[in-house]
Formats: sequence, C-alpha cells, structure tokens
Amino acid sequence: MRRIVFGIAALLVVAVAAFLIFAPGIAERGMNRVVGGPWPVGERARALHAKLFIADLHGDTLLWQRDFDAAATRGQVDLPRLQAGNVGLQVLSSVTKTPKGQNYESNSGDTDNITLLSIAQLQPMRTWGSLVERSLWHAEKLHRAAERAPAIRVVRTRGDVSALRPGVVGTLLSVEGAHNLEGDLRNLDRLYAAGFRMIGLAHFFDNELAGSMHGEKKYGLTPFGLKAVRAMEAKGMIVDVAHASHAAFADVMRLAARPVVVSHGGVKATCDTNRNLTDDELRALAKNGGVIGIGYWDAAVCAPTPQATARAIVHAVKVAGIDHVGLGSDFDGSVTTGFDAAHISAVTQALIDAGLSDADITKVMGGNVRRLLMAGLPA
Repeated sequence: MRRIVFGIAALLVVAVAAFLIFAPGIAERGMNRVVGGPWPVGERARALHAKLFIADLHGDTLLWQRDFDAAATRGQVDLPRLQAGNVGLQVLSSVTKTPKGQNYESNSGDTDNITLLSIAQLQPMRTWGSLVERSLWHAEKLHRAAERAPAIRVVRTRGDVSALRPGVVGTLLSVEGAHNLEGDLRNLDRLYAAGFRMIGLAHFFDNELAGSMHGEKKYGLTPFGLKAVRAMEAKGMIVDVAHASHAAFADVMRLAARPVVVSHGGVKATCDTNRNLTDDELRALAKNGGVIGIGYWDAAVCAPTPQATARAIVHAVKVAGIDHVGLGSDFDGSVTTGFDAAHISAVTQALIDAGLSDADITKVMGGNVRRLLMAGLPA
C-alpha cells in the first residue's frame, strides 16, 4: 500500500512539474502565431526602412514566461527581432486580467485567466492575487532585461526619447486596463515610480474607471475614471483609449488636455468590427492631437497581411490626417499576425505600394509617435 501511495505521489509531482515547465510555452505557441508570407520587400523599401525611426505603440511580451532580451522560438517580439526589424521604440503593455470566454461583444469582469498563468509561470506569489503587483512584476522583468542588455533603454522622459539612437531599442511601459489600480489612485504613484508612462483605461470588461467596447454595459468615464485621467495627465502619463467604450472615448476627448493614443486597433471603414474606430472618432482624435496605432491582426484589419494594415492606415490618414496615424501591432497579445517584429519592412513596402510618399511613411512608421511622446512625457 505504501508503495502505491508513494507511486501516486511521484506521478503527481511529475505531472505538476511537467505542467509548470511546458504549459506556458505551449499556451503561447498556440496564442501568438505568425502565418502567411514571406512578403517580398523591394530595394526602395529596404533602403527607406533602414533610415526610419520605427515605433510600435503596443506589445504584450512581458506577459509571457521568457526574457525580453533573449531570442525566442515562440511569440512575435524579442530584442533580437526588434533590432532586425529596425524598431526604435516598443511600447510594452502590462496585461493583468482577462475574462474567460473572451470575445469582442460582451464580457464580465467576474472571471480571470491571468491568475492561473501567473501561477503556472511561477511568478512571485504576490502577483497571484494582486493586479497591481502583476504590473510591478512586469516592470521588474523589463528593468532586469535592460540591466543585462545595453541595447535596451527604458523610456521615462522626453530626454530618453531624444537620446534614442540606431541599434538601441527604446521601451516604454504601459498598462492594458487600469483595473490594476484596484480602485486606489495611490497605486498610480507606484506604477509611475516603476516606470509606467502610458495607461489604457479599460481592456475586455467594464471597470472602475470606464466602460469597455467589449463590456456588458459599455458606460463612459466614471467619477473615479475622471480623477484618474486628470492625475495621469498631471504626471505626464499618456492616456490610452484602445478598448474603451465609445462613450468613454467621447468623454476622454472632451476632458483630455494632452494628446491621447489609441494604442492598437483599426478603423470601421476597412474592417467593421466592434473594437474599431468610426470616422467621427478619428476626427475627434485628430482634433485632440492624438495618434491611432493601426494593428496587424485580423480583428483590427480583417486579414493578417501587410496590405490590410496599409489599407487601414491609408483610410485613417485620409480622415484624421497624416500626423495622427502610427503602428500598434498587438504583438504577443494572443493574436495571429502575418509577420513578426523582424519583418515590419513588409509594412513599409505595403505603404509604398499604396502610394504614400517617403515623408508620409516616415511619419506613420514612427515619427508621429515620437512627436506625441515629446509632447506628453515629463521633461
């Protein structure tokens, strides 16, 4: 009998160990996929791409159990691939909670997928039950990577943006869904001290600050959300309205004193999904001085191809103006894309094919984001 008990216990230990070792990687391989291609890139596009400052407003790499500075065999972003793609600035978001059965139409905030992932990835125990601690852990991971790799610069100020040079990848910490404040504005101070400089108000469910495009009630800014937006702007933190409900988007447009971003998404005119912006919202964003980051995945542009991304960019430029459009890949955000960070030159080629000038491409690929950060970050 004792042998049987020991045998069962040994099998359980092996099963748990196998789960902790293999499950996170298996999950990411299934959720962050690259399909299609290769996408031919001509000599003109290669030469132009090599001269560009390229900025991506949204990536979720810090969520996963791997080192940002090391080459990975899964996912869509790491330092070597960003360098290969000539990316000068990557915004790295902290995802702290997602609902079970996640969809674009209606989600409750009563369930959470990230708790199990936090445990499976053997994150510090403080992150298992605290959303703000999950974000602080993501910041810690990035700072450790920057200590190991001189090619990573964590961007906190305008001076950090100005100091970026070829071969160095600037990284800016963001939050995807300010439910991680846990209803306490003092946590905004903790996030700021950890290096966070961009805050998305909502993610896939309505929260204490704002309704979500994908929530059950989709309400506007709450009184707490209004206080939070004012506090963010006072600190020099960029407000991100990606995923915010249409009502919350309108409220922020009336309230914001600084340019805001839609860090990752698309436009309804080329891809009529629930999460994309109307033309009127594009015009309001332009009036605010903000920037929309056009994505690469099917729900944003209706096909994971550089041509679909280019079509959305061209429309956004026509409606909002050339100064208000950028890139927002959503790489490593449980999305399927047609290319990874090493092959963003495919977008440069698609924009050339769509008829944009070199000057306009320079703005879209990163110039507009750099301008916005120079206006919005603290000195």
